[in-house]
Amino acid sequence: MTGLHQRGLAEPAFPDDDGLIHPSLAEALGDDSAVFNVFGEVRVFVPIVAILGELATDGSDKSADMAAVFMTGADGRKALLTFSSVAALEAWNPVARPVPVWGREAAQAALDEGASALLLDLGSEHFTVLELSQ
Repeated sequence: MTGLHQRGLAEPAFPDDDGLIHPSLAEALGDDSAVFNVFGEVRVFVPIVAILGELATDGSDKSADMAAVFMTGADGRKALLTFSSVAALEAWNPVARPVPVWGREAAQAALDEGASALLLDLGSEHFTVLELSQ
């Protein structure tokens, strides 16, 4: 089979992930500065939801896109939602798809999309706003 291109899938970043909160992040919750200090080095979950695309007028199926969830504040600032665990994400929205990412990657993605903050565990007693800067 010389000359054939062998394709392979990339190794998953979190192959044995159980979906539980990272211990360092669990210890930091309740202290915004401590959360900020460990956030970049822990795995978090970004919710992905279906967004209805254009409605079909010819009887064919409608289309949908998958997107990360951003919120816009009253002041116009944009923030990316993140969650510490699958359970925290499911408590917010049980149909959202949890995508595991490093905290630093979530922060960079938020900045790339023009957001100025990350919202960690929206709707929980330890909800935390992480302000971002370029």
